Amino acid sequence: MRFLPTEEQSDFARTLRSLLGAAEVPATVRAWAEGEHGPGRALWARLADTGLFALAVPEAYEGLGPLPVELALGFVELGRAGVPGPVVESAAASVLLARLGDDVLAKRFLPGLASGGTLATLTLPGGSPYALDADAATHRFSVSAAGELRLAPGGSALLPSLDPARRLSAPADGGELLAAGPSVTSAAREALHWARLLTAAQCLGVGEALLGRTVAYAGQRTQFGAPIGAFQAVKHRLADTLLALEFARPLLWAAALSLEPGEVAAAKLTAGEAAYAAALTALQLHGAVGYTEELDLSLWLRKARPLRDAWGTPSACRAQVLRSRER
Repeated sequence: MRFLPTEEQSDFARTLRSLLGAAEVPATVRAWAEGEHGPGRALWARLADTGLFALAVPEAYEGLGPLPVELALGFVELGRAGVPGPVVESAAASVLLARLGDDVLAKRFLPGLASGGTLATLTLPGGSPYALDADAATHRFSVSAAGELRLAPGGSALLPSLDPARRLSAPADGGELLAAGPSVTSAAREALHWARLLTAAQCLGVGEALLGRTVAYAGQRTQFGAPIGAFQAVKHRLADTLLALEFARPLLWAAALSLEPGEVAAAKLTAGEAAYAAALTALQLHGAVGYTEELDLSLWLRKARPLRDAWGTPSACRAQVLRSRER
């Protein structure tokens, strides 16, 4: 089994990193948190030009995929840059619609999702009961426990969120019934695994961003006449954070290669916990300045815990891993 990206895959990740590095992502995140979606949509369009969103859509519907490894690589970069918006939900909705076996529905929605012209949010059994960024999404899909796929109406009130850029709302009742039955339940289950995989990739990127910023700060901040990064306790804390992230990386690639539910859950659990640990390290080593909203670090600090719990809490992922081992 190959655990390292190919040169072509690495080139794709570098292209995304360069694009996002040149964009004003922190300003975009702050605007998104205030409900100003224009900068976020402009960034979404530039990402779509790389083919990122087409990776979740089959070629029959104007996509390039499904290519889970490439998509996971891309979502690591999205997490590293802190890109806002329902990126995971749009990709999971693409998987859901492609797996339904309904050509009419696929042709209706998938080309727009592949091109980045439309954004989607999605709620599924086993995921969060709240819709992410429903106010910005073009399509709001919802799958019930009874196996009904609906196109939900908008207009739901926003709910409090640990990350202001993750704008949550309760799914609205009713809406157009698109499909129902076992095919919806099966497709929703597969979409859930993809959502967990891509959220794990985001977690890894967020953790790397937090670690990188903390290492840089530890080399600049002085105490007792020396950079705090020279102190043994700080070195150990940073090393532990790095090890946790590096341990999560091969689990993520293995999950992307297999898409086996237990491996996906293990990757989500490990990457989520590593990102959260990186946030705690960053906050502690930055000291009081880490609490300030003006510091860009806060944009990543606020993402770590919500992403750790999104599309599968640590306890839910542990339960999935155990179920997979019992088979």
